[in-house]
Amino acid sequence: MPLFSTRGAASAKAFGFTSKIGISYPVAFDFLVVAGGGGGGTFSNPANPGFGGAGGYRTSTQSVGTPGTVITCTVGSGGGPSGNGSISQISGTGLTTIQSAGGGCGGTGPGSSGASGGSGGSGGVGNNFGAGGAGNTPATTPSQGNNGGSSQTFYVGSGGGAGSAGGNSTYGNYGAYGLPVSNSITGTSVNYAAGAGAGGGGAPNPGAANTGNGGNGNGSGGSGVVILSIKKSNYTGITTGSPTVISAGANIVLKFTGNGTYTA
Repeated sequence: MPLFSTRGAASAKAFGFTSKIGISYPVAFDFLVVAGGGGGGTFSNPANPGFGGAGGYRTSTQSVGTPGTVITCTVGSGGGPSGNGSISQISGTGLTTIQSAGGGCGGTGPGSSGASGGSGGSGGVGNNFGAGGAGNTPATTPSQGNNGGSSQTFYVGSGGGAGSAGGNSTYGNYGAYGLPVSNSITGTSVNYAAGAGAGGGGAPNPGAANTGNGGNGNGSGGSGVVILSIKKSNYTGITTGSPTVISAGANIVLKFTGNGTYTA
């Protein structure tokens, strides 16, 4: 039995697309969009650079009403040392574009501020105070991230995370890293978008791929990820960019670790 059928001369086939049997439009999607994390600051003394902030973390539930709608998924890279992360986003005709901002990098030396971003990087430090960068920049509702921590007297604050701000340092103590947010869109609970930091034993998985985590001093931030979830009965199977396809209960989940598309 063929998987696809034509819906008349004025249907989506006229545009090179035939819709799958049994799909009833509009079709609902859940989206997770995490940007690339900010890199740590660079400085000749590795104790002094600031830590990177997490990439912006956003979720969305939307519907596609037209067969053949192409959903474009852009996955941001992590920032290199002293570099901000890159945006991740989803877009398509009839959809509200959801864009997450790259994480801010850590300060690059004594007295330098962390950069702003999805979550802010922490300040660099020597004998001087370094301010943390602002999170949720540009502003979204709900917030896509939090501020980075400030640094002082040779102890470094931490990058902001999607779950909390990066902690400020005090004399003798590093700031606590910005917490991640747990999400189960893939069927398994995974943490995303943690700020980097040395407080509390150090942030887990700084700069890990496809997490949006911030990077340690002199290190790179983690690349982002875009994930969408759709009912199995509504899945067309038409993709570009080779996403990972996951069966999660009644849903098919597409995990994009690089740029790609899905045709609804």
